[in-house]
Amino acid sequence: MVIPFHVREMLQRIKARFDADQIPQQMAPSDAEFSTLRPSRKPTKEIIGRFWNQLKPTASAKDQAQIADPATIEDAETYGTNIENFIGTIKLPVGVIGPLRLNGMNANGDYHVPLATTEAALVASYARGAYAATRSGGVSTAVLYEGVLRTPAFVFESLLKAGQFVDWVVTNIDMLQSAAEATTRHGKLVSLEPFIDTNVVFLICRYTTGDAAGQNMVTIATDALCHAIADNCPVAIENWYVEGNFSGDKKASALGLVTGRGRKVSASVTLPAEIVEKTLGTTVEAMLDYGRVANLGAHLSGQFGAQAHYANGLAAFYIATGQDAACVAESAMGVTRMEPRGDDLFCSVTLPNILVGSVGGGTGLPSQTAALNILGLRGSGNGTALAEVAAATCLCGEISIVAAIAAGHFTRAHESLARHR
Repeated sequence: MVIPFHVREMLQRIKARFDADQIPQQMAPSDAEFSTLRPSRKPTKEIIGRFWNQLKPTASAKDQAQIADPATIEDAETYGTNIENFIGTIKLPVGVIGPLRLNGMNANGDYHVPLATTEAALVASYARGAYAATRSGGVSTAVLYEGVLRTPAFVFESLLKAGQFVDWVVTNIDMLQSAAEATTRHGKLVSLEPFIDTNVVFLICRYTTGDAAGQNMVTIATDALCHAIADNCPVAIENWYVEGNFSGDKKASALGLVTGRGRKVSASVTLPAEIVEKTLGTTVEAMLDYGRVANLGAHLSGQFGAQAHYANGLAAFYIATGQDAACVAESAMGVTRMEPRGDDLFCSVTLPNILVGSVGGGTGLPSQTAALNILGLRGSGNGTALAEVAAATCLCGEISIVAAIAAGHFTRAHESLARHR
């Protein structure tokens, strides 16, 4: 039997660092006394100060001043609606790219896009892609489909009971729709699809959520739907759960890739050969050559979709505009295409799970409100436009990174802008 070299190396490091006789004692359960933080939902200056006193001695007065600065403490009540045990705010660098021209069904015009990140070179790369796309006439965008999923699960004694339950659900769909929609002014239950696995039934509930991302909205609506089932269904239910881990909530899944969970958005642009050469420093042929290899790598490694780095742009965009950053786990799926159009290069992205909102969540916080104002997309009526901007931003990132790797500039850019800045 062969022991992989990296395993032996890891064991050697562990043995060199730790005393074998002390490890069992070090890793055993401890009953030492500790002082717990008392939960707080309504932050005041006094409560925040109490938390910081408990964080000493590891946290210094300087640390407190950085996180609990005067402006933050003044707005503590505003922040408290979005978080518990509030102690302050973390400041992230925010860069801007643009103007990014969009010729979209919902987003139409020139946008300056704020991106919050600690990764040097990221904003420069997306800005380069935006410049190339805008010089080429702009990005065409469209929301193709929308619907946020919640998938409650119901457990029965047998497959027969599960089938009888599905029959009852289908017969009473109007009553269940009314129960769900009674909880929200903006949410609509647009489809309900049963999925049976022997004695377990998942109900795939799809909602439109207006201008909000709608995660909490659909949870509350689905809970009401489930209670209506539990109160009225004559088939004996052993257990039910408001989410059966089938929807793909904050997870990459095949279901999300195929059916979407959120807003499905496509964005595309045709880059003239001259712009590829002068702006991106490479050629259409070189980008296509690399694209074929990258596409093969995506398929061989089992990616959901085929793309370079949607997560980079989405994470920075979500954080800057007050979205739920954890949704990047499911939003960063999709397909990037690059194809020849004569001498020019057609580039497109399709992302089936863009989860953004121009209202609700963290969009009302001070900095995030400012970021949405920069875009001109704050408030009601802007949710679909915001989703198109998110997809177009991802397209800019794909164009720039493919060009950089194809031209051999990728490492040099990171060395100059990141490591050796």
